[in-house]
Amino acid sequence: MTVPRSAPDSPPLAGGGSARCLVVDDDPLVRRTLVRVLRGQGMAVLEAGSGAEALDLMAGQGPIPFVLSDIYMPGLSGMDLLREVRRRYPDTAVVMITGVAEVASAVESMQLGALDYLVKPIQVEEVRARIHRALERHQGDLESRYRQESYQERIESQIRDLARRNKEMFLGQVQMAVRMLEKKDVYTRGHSDRVAEYAVRTAIQLGYTGPILDQIRLGGTLHDIGKIGTRDLILNKPGPLTQEEFMEIRSHVLEGEEILEPLRRDHPVLLAIIRHHHERVDGSGFPDGLSGDDIPLVARIVAVADAFDAMTTNRAYRPSREPVDALEELERWAGRQFDGDVIQAFRRAFPDASRLPISLT
Repeated sequence: MTVPRSAPDSPPLAGGGSARCLVVDDDPLVRRTLVRVLRGQGMAVLEAGSGAEALDLMAGQGPIPFVLSDIYMPGLSGMDLLREVRRRYPDTAVVMITGVAEVASAVESMQLGALDYLVKPIQVEEVRARIHRALERHQGDLESRYRQESYQERIESQIRDLARRNKEMFLGQVQMAVRMLEKKDVYTRGHSDRVAEYAVRTAIQLGYTGPILDQIRLGGTLHDIGKIGTRDLILNKPGPLTQEEFMEIRSHVLEGEEILEPLRRDHPVLLAIIRHHHERVDGSGFPDGLSGDDIPLVARIVAVADAFDAMTTNRAYRPSREPVDALEELERWAGRQFDGDVIQAFRRAFPDASRLPISLT
């Protein structure tokens, strides 16, 4: 490959630096004439004697703002060069050079993305005028595209901000609904916040870090949101539930998932907790009868936290149990209802049973 030749004495433009230009022509005389003209307009000029040489030069030099190329050259033609430049460097302005009898090819080059064309024999004044016009038009196109992209970015940013605010508002409304739910059932007041705290500290023992802990906390807080539609007489019933009443209670996991569906894309862990925190490791839970590792670990964590808090607080149907008894009950059901590793992580997170249940006031 011929070593690219550059004009060493290209004068700088205003503002420091020089606008770079690449002249591509297999005729040395034409090429040098164009170099002189462009250099006189303040450009730093590079030369290439073929289309292949031009592409190699651009690959090494990086994008060049302006390319002036002959259409007919041996090997890679100017038209092929134009196609490649438009594909690889869409911000590069290209002006083609053609013979008097090749105007049809020049028009085709414009359709392919060339800004303009020059006809041989080249007239110096015409070169200056056409190149100046082409560069002005190219600059205008770039500025217009930048404004459009900038406008598009602003619109997209505004849409993202609106979506975030809407989700925050929705989440705030859901959390308010949780507080309303707890007011319906005096026995479970503070239950959701304690479950969230138990779950997060247990998750840390199992290696969870970062943003996922926020979703686990949210899952603990909202795990019973589906009960917002459950009748008070069922929530506060002091005796055993009928089969129909139990089925209504069971439905809260699916109703909670439906309520929180707008958050699925950004909070998939939250939705997994809502749906699956009543699955059992032996497969006898609901709603899907999942077993073992098929149950999301985050849901197994909340299941332990939920059960412990339920046992250690007063309920309409039974008094609270001592924390030590509740821990032993969890372990009796390890491998059947609860994940044994999660129970051990819970114990590590809360090693002193005398300080349980926790108080968040």
